[in-house]
Amino acid sequence: MSEIVICPHCGGANRVAHERLGDAPNCGKCHQALFTRHPLPVNSASFAAHVGKGTLPVLVDFWAPWCGPCRAMAPAFEQAAGMLEPSLRLLKVDTEAEQALGAAHRIQSIPTLMLFSRGREVKRISGAMDARRIVEWARG
Repeated sequence: MSEIVICPHCGGANRVAHERLGDAPNCGKCHQALFTRHPLPVNSASFAAHVGKGTLPVLVDFWAPWCGPCRAMAPAFEQAAGMLEPSLRLLKVDTEAEQALGAAHRIQSIPTLMLFSRGREVKRISGAMDARRIVEWARG
């Protein structure tokens, strides 16, 4: 079985055999690493590509720069990316810069984590968490 992995650098779609995800695959278009082990800040277009076109599950942190709990959770989300990739893609949506995206997903409090699979919301949770809890929640 293959996965469609969206490149974090050029946005190109790459078909990668599921069993090869852990082999540090590179993009066929720009030749950079498909997995950075860091959350990717996204705008509405790149969000749509990763969630809508990619086939990997996507964990999204909806946050804002003025939000104290969001800033406090940022290092934990970064750490979780290192533990969850390449099984999941981790994205960060700045709800101040991407207000329409926050509204479209009915984000009422931040930080809010949402897990998507094949373009559909699977689950969501609000409130700051440590890295261990983020990983357990995403895998659970």
